Amino acid sequence: MADEKVLTAQKWVNATYASVTGYQKCPEDGRTGWSTMYALTMGLQHEMGISPVVANFGPGSLAKLAERGDIGSNEPNANIRRILQHALFCKGYWGGDQDGNYDAATAQAVAKMKIDAGLDGTNGMVQPKVFKALLTMDAYVLLAGGSETIRAVQRWLNGAYIGRSQFFVMPADGHFSRDVQKALIYAIQYELGMSDAQANGVFGPGTQAGMKDKVYSTGASGIFVRLFRAAMICNRREGVELNDTFTSGLAGAVEDFQDFSMLDKNGTSDFRTWAQLLVSTGDPSRPATAADCSKTVTDARAKALTAAGYKVVGRYLDERPSDHWMGKAIQPGELETIFRNGLRVFPISQYNGGALSYFSYDQGHEDATEAHIAAVQHGFDRGTVLYFAVDFDATDPDIDSRIVPYFNGVTAGLSSMGKRYIHGVYGSRNVCARITDRTFARYSFVSGMSTGFSGNMGFPLPANWSFNQIATVTVGSGDGQIEIDRNVHRPSQDPGVGAVSSPGYDSVDAFIASASRLRELSVEYNKAGYSHDRHVLEYLRHPTYTDARWIAMVGEPDFGFIDFVKSKNLAVLLDFKDPNSGVNLSVDHLAAAANGVDLHGLAAGSDVNPGDLAGWGGDLITFYAEWRRDSDRWSSGYTYCMDRLAKVNVTTTFGFNDLIEDIDGYNIGRAVRGGTNIVEALRDVYQRGGHLHRHRDYYANRLGGSAAKAAAIADEMLTGGGSVLSAGRTALIQWTAGTGVMLPSTLPGDKLDEFVKGYTDTIQDRVGQETAKAARLRAEGKL
Repeated sequence: MADEKVLTAQKWVNATYASVTGYQKCPEDGRTGWSTMYALTMGLQHEMGISPVVANFGPGSLAKLAERGDIGSNEPNANIRRILQHALFCKGYWGGDQDGNYDAATAQAVAKMKIDAGLDGTNGMVQPKVFKALLTMDAYVLLAGGSETIRAVQRWLNGAYIGRSQFFVMPADGHFSRDVQKALIYAIQYELGMSDAQANGVFGPGTQAGMKDKVYSTGASGIFVRLFRAAMICNRREGVELNDTFTSGLAGAVEDFQDFSMLDKNGTSDFRTWAQLLVSTGDPSRPATAADCSKTVTDARAKALTAAGYKVVGRYLDERPSDHWMGKAIQPGELETIFRNGLRVFPISQYNGGALSYFSYDQGHEDATEAHIAAVQHGFDRGTVLYFAVDFDATDPDIDSRIVPYFNGVTAGLSSMGKRYIHGVYGSRNVCARITDRTFARYSFVSGMSTGFSGNMGFPLPANWSFNQIATVTVGSGDGQIEIDRNVHRPSQDPGVGAVSSPGYDSVDAFIASASRLRELSVEYNKAGYSHDRHVLEYLRHPTYTDARWIAMVGEPDFGFIDFVKSKNLAVLLDFKDPNSGVNLSVDHLAAAANGVDLHGLAAGSDVNPGDLAGWGGDLITFYAEWRRDSDRWSSGYTYCMDRLAKVNVTTTFGFNDLIEDIDGYNIGRAVRGGTNIVEALRDVYQRGGHLHRHRDYYANRLGGSAAKAAAIADEMLTGGGSVLSAGRTALIQWTAGTGVMLPSTLPGDKLDEFVKGYTDTIQDRVGQETAKAARLRAEGKL
């Protein structure tokens, strides 16, 4: 929204300085932005005799201001007073009449701005550093999403250290940022006794040496306790306030932070905790049990890694031919060598990723498709997390414009290949956190040793971090020598892969026996008021269908039970052979569909609910998105369904297996919802003949038993439903095909009807085939 006072400032500064050498006009749109602040800065430079002017408030501008002294009503240059008033309005303060008259209103606005920033507001004079601050886009009031406790830290630092020559007014907006992190280190350096010439805002050797003995525990007090609390607050540790006392409450918060960061859990401000709070590597010499490398892990190298204490190693899935070929891909027999030596693996996909121009939706889709193919060739099992890399300092605008679309392409690519693998993200703290938030990356692999990345300064570790890269070292000697990046590992997140090409459950008996054991464990776990059948389904859908995206759409599982089962070392269920079709069915997808029905119940009539979204509805939506993505080749939605929906040898988000899993999931969930326990429901479908009429049961019980009712329900899934379903539908479509795809509700009715008919005809065809098969078996006396 345009602001009249900002527009006045823009018009005045352009009119006054348009002919000045170096001046760059700002837009006259009434909206505050850097171009306006730069224009005012250049105007100030001209008034102080600087030529040519530049769009930057540097040391020269500050020195010239210092020569003039504090600016107030006695400032002889009316234009400087006007520039000050315009800057105040651009900052949101009422600076007076913008006529150059430094009156009481101007002085009050200056005092208010200084108080907001944490400075001495007892007078309305403008010191050089305050004038510099006014000509930035920094805010001195709490902004949306900000924290009052972080703002308290910002204001305290401003007030306490503004007198030091290298310390400048920082924002007081409640957001931890690169400037805040640097200011905190400056404050520590000042308190260590460094001079202005020595202090540099970098956590270097001198600062590290000074912090080695700053170990405090419950009962301690003083300035370093306050600084430690400030660092804890900036790292988003809940319940920590800014004061000088080390309380038992602070000790508890420190233990939580240490546990989260994989540090020794002692509740004190030891050096490694200070380092972890202040820099993205933490202490790079601390113990690390994971590594990543671009060289083949031979037997000698694997033994050297094991001897050095490493347990997990990151290796590259693939490499495209290029002039910069490195030979970094996993080699034949390498995984067996790694496993034989007691190491685990986490797979990395990085075909490029070193420049912004590389990233796009299409590139993400292509990379995911090729990564999937490579992962299958190496034998990685279903559910393995593949880490896709962003190997440069991507800023927020970069992330929004290209990195998020790239990862949307990644998720779509993995889905189109059968949803066998899950995407993770490698990058700075900010990249990992943003991509996890926007695309639901399962785990984060943080490029922590890139300490100069803006994305690693002013951002805490992402909540889902599994690996934090902290230093490059050489391990071993002779044939066993290998250069690696050391990674701190958080095993509770991604434990890595300990085997490939694991067998599925060839027999239904083995699968159902495992489900029965899960139910026994739920009884042993004994959570009051929680269904044992629900526990089984929630565990079976884990981890593919328990991330934030699925929690939002379907519901949160009991992670306590999942951890309990893990502690019992029960083998993870991957798939089993369908006794009817002979294809392997994926347990997690089947369980997600059944869990959705059990949680949300049976929709009546042509209604739909989030339970449908967990199974058939979600797959229908992503398949719709694929059609719209491919509409240049398949204009007709009906033809697209006939060519690609639920086909044995066609890879889509709604493949042959997916349809069976959706249908069985619905039928099993319906049975559980009706009171049948999960083990008996599984036996009914897979051991007592239910699989012989699965399509008919689904068609009758969910789709109403007629083409018209089925079409109405499918149409409602694509265009109707409540707010949760609508949001989930939009998200699934955009994750699958990007943000430019037309939503079903905006598509011409006849076009959507064709697509819906393709789906309902496919279901009816399967019902017909099933009925004919049953008649044959009956005639042969086999049914």
